[in-house]
Amino acid sequence: MTKRRGYRDWIWQALWWHHFFILWNTIEGQTRYTIQEELKRGFVVGNLAKDLGLGLSEIFERKLRVASETGEQYFSVEAGKGELVVNDRIDREALCGQSPSCVLPLQIVIEDPLQLFRVEVEIQDINDNPPKFSSNYVKLEIAESTVSGSHFPLESALDPDVGSNSLKSYTLSKDDCFSIRVKEVAGGRKVPELILAKVLDREKKAVHKLLLTALDGGNPIRSGTAQITITVLDNNDNIPAFDKTIYKVSVGENAGEGALIVQTKATDVDDGQNGEIEFSFGAHTSEAVLSIFTIDPLSGKIFLKGKLDFETASNYEFDISAKDKGSPRMEGHCTVHVDVLDVNDNAPEIMLTSHPKPLREDSPNGTVVALISARDLDTGDNGKVTLHLPKKSNFALKPSFSRNYALVTNGVLDRENVSKYNIEITATDSGSPPLSSKKTIPVSIADVNDNPPMFSQSSYNVYLKENGVPGSILFSVSASDLDSGENAKISYAILDSKVQDVSVSSYVYINSDNGSIYSMHSFDYEKLKVFQIQVQAKDQGSPSLSSNATVHVFILDQNDNAPAVIYPSSAAMGSLSHQRMPRSAKAGNLVTKVTAVDADSGHNAWISYRLAEATDASLFTVNLYTGEVRTKRAVSEQDDSSQRLLIEIKDDGEPVQSSTVTVSILLEDGLHEPILDLRHKVSEPSKKTGRITLYLILSLASVSVLSLVTFLILAVKCIRNSSSSGSCCMRRSDCDDYKNPNRNLQIQLNTDGPIKYVEVLGGDMMSQSQSFRSCMSPMSEYSDFTLIKPSSTTDFKEVISVMDASLPDSTWTFESQQVSRLEALVLII
Repeated sequence: MTKRRGYRDWIWQALWWHHFFILWNTIEGQTRYTIQEELKRGFVVGNLAKDLGLGLSEIFERKLRVASETGEQYFSVEAGKGELVVNDRIDREALCGQSPSCVLPLQIVIEDPLQLFRVEVEIQDINDNPPKFSSNYVKLEIAESTVSGSHFPLESALDPDVGSNSLKSYTLSKDDCFSIRVKEVAGGRKVPELILAKVLDREKKAVHKLLLTALDGGNPIRSGTAQITITVLDNNDNIPAFDKTIYKVSVGENAGEGALIVQTKATDVDDGQNGEIEFSFGAHTSEAVLSIFTIDPLSGKIFLKGKLDFETASNYEFDISAKDKGSPRMEGHCTVHVDVLDVNDNAPEIMLTSHPKPLREDSPNGTVVALISARDLDTGDNGKVTLHLPKKSNFALKPSFSRNYALVTNGVLDRENVSKYNIEITATDSGSPPLSSKKTIPVSIADVNDNPPMFSQSSYNVYLKENGVPGSILFSVSASDLDSGENAKISYAILDSKVQDVSVSSYVYINSDNGSIYSMHSFDYEKLKVFQIQVQAKDQGSPSLSSNATVHVFILDQNDNAPAVIYPSSAAMGSLSHQRMPRSAKAGNLVTKVTAVDADSGHNAWISYRLAEATDASLFTVNLYTGEVRTKRAVSEQDDSSQRLLIEIKDDGEPVQSSTVTVSILLEDGLHEPILDLRHKVSEPSKKTGRITLYLILSLASVSVLSLVTFLILAVKCIRNSSSSGSCCMRRSDCDDYKNPNRNLQIQLNTDGPIKYVEVLGGDMMSQSQSFRSCMSPMSEYSDFTLIKPSSTTDFKEVISVMDASLPDSTWTFESQQVSRLEALVLII
């Protein structure tokens, strides 16, 4: 019947274990599993993905992993099924010792975004360890005079298992003189005592051999044995007796070496050596106790020999033996129980559950950076830990559960100001005095494309000589970007715009990598003086950012145009100019006037005239500045009637450009002065002469009005914009979609030898002067003042044809200059 009941109990126990194993509970947001120790690798603990509400795909995508607070990876996750499986041998006794509860805390970390779950696995004991004595052989000496009922403590067997699998009972082999009794001491430890059942008789039996067996409560039952050998001694019939059977004392773990722990006292009523007592540790005292405590054999005082550590052992219990010096020696026993008091001697420890990844600088407040946990090996208030960050930090700590925290953003991040943070976290316990520790967590800030490329200047001025080599570099622009990586890689481009109704891309192109601008062809100052380029710098970010800069290109004049003859008109057309002159002409008589213009500007357009060849060089002279051809002496009868003059016209450029004109002069008798004859002809009305005169008057009137309006506009601007200075500075009017307030026009009166002239200058100090020149010659018979500004489209033939028809002998001086697109012709006679 008893056997059947035991079998039924075993069935119920097996069912209970089965249900306990397959059940798991979630308490306060935590998942808990229960398993037995010593399970095989790969054993399925539970479906972790299902219990945490995760899909199988999330295990890969969110990188689920298991982190153990103990440091050993006893479990892992099978990615294919999301099951938590045993990864290594689990020995409950090695993990939790004699603790009745053994729970392994696990941290399940999921990234992207960071998330932390706490899972607890309770390890249940199995009966895998038999009771074991520290020594298999025990020797005792008992006097034959020992009274019956005396008891002798024996060594306890140790069983690492707990609960029903732990040590339950002792049995002793059959002997008429001895029996066994089990005494339970503090901490639930079962100590066997040998009881003397009847008085020993050494003469009958001097040695007794007994077998002590320790049994546990497991199923099946496990056991351990020890051989006891008892030697019967002769009389010393009183044993030393302690005043207490157990001494209890509490000692702080910070007690110093040599500190007195407890004073044990024992007495022996015998006389002489039978009453002299020596104290010592029990025969079965562990090495751990012997390394920490020591005892004075004469006084029974117990001193501290080593260092106490509450976190290693919170209490010690050991036996003290008092032996007399009789023969045989009698021995008494007591128990010493030492409780170790916790002292705040362990600083808190900060642990990273997940390492931080680079953080985008546009991350919103509350973004999780890392998961942190804290622990303190002390207990009570000494083990309560609080974490805090420095003041005015861009980060904050958000408590989670069970000393777990999330490090989150708490401010605006700007990689361009701070690219990396070293976050210092301080952990402080609540002990007295409190202990603290620090940990620095490096967090890198990932760049976001929030800064456009910036040019060093918003606009650039480039001065380029005309007639340059196509493909040569004009200028290089440079932009910088505060961002990094792809967000800081800059490419350059030219925005489409028009230059003289033609796309700017047909004039220049830009290297997209380094910002160098190259010319597509040679430039001609006489056709194009200034144009602008809109350059864009764009980064490679997403979305990309850009900024623009304007490059103003000023074409500088080169002396690439020879003077062009515009009067006499026949010479301008490339044929020989024929002039008539009376033989009665006196010295200084005006024969004709050669007028030329130069399409260049500045000194390149200053023209001088020189008589290169002549039939009779002593008869004629050419004015250097006006081009007037006059007689040097009176004409004589010996002079040839046909005179031929080769006049060279040179500019003031470098190198010098020149052209020539050939004038043929016919000396005739009775020919009147051309100018006087012209004046007579003016008074004679004719249909052709009247029409030409009307054209001339209309042209002069139109040009005069246009000139007057232009000078009035310039005067108004001068009054508004110039501060009281000697020269009148006029801003160049907007032309060709170009504005530059730094380029001015200056009008000034100069002299150059016999020439008096007015210059209208334009441009800044770095550019070549742009000027109009008016020449007033003291030798001119009519004191001409001429200011002519032709454009590239001016038809000089039409102008000359009108002037030549009305004033064939009039003196003209032309100076060509181009300022923007303003074209003016001023003739003042």
